[in-house]
Amino acid sequence: MNKLLDPFSFSTFPKQLNTTVGFEPIFKRLAEMAETMPKIPTYPPYNIKKVDENKYVIEMAVAGFGKQDLELELQDGTLTVKGNINSEDGEYLYKGIAERAFTRQFTLADTVEIKNADLINGMLKIWLERFIPEEKKPKKINIGGAPLDPEAQAAQSTKQFLSETGNKSTQEYLNDRTEK
Repeated sequence: MNKLLDPFSFSTFPKQLNTTVGFEPIFKRLAEMAETMPKIPTYPPYNIKKVDENKYVIEMAVAGFGKQDLELELQDGTLTVKGNINSEDGEYLYKGIAERAFTRQFTLADTVEIKNADLINGMLKIWLERFIPEEKKPKKINIGGAPLDPEAQAAQSTKQFLSETGNKSTQEYLNDRTEK
């Protein structure tokens, strides 16, 4: 029988992924997202735009909603945007503007912060920025010793100009060679 491949099933991940350590929460989150994919509503429409290397903006078309009608909440890495209009009942000959309540959720990485949110001309803009925590930044590790602090790394990476006789290491090397 022909079995469909579920890319988010833990049992079907390729064996190449057996070299990963500590990514189980990410795989679990991907699986949860895959389960909710068919349930994602299409209202209101939105864009996610990459502004530069570490800055993003979520643009959401919320025409007819005021600041008092919108609610943004960040909890456990999930940004929830809710909109609810208390419309006045009146007699409409035609009502084509959607004023229905909505809830839209976005999953943010642990390294993404919400910097600002604003409502401009019917567009809700949520500005995001990705940061690299200190513990995730690259660092030099001495063999047989502790990691170098940033000052020691800078001192070690300073370039030395060689004179005709060379630096101390070169002189020692040349002395050893001439003695043999």
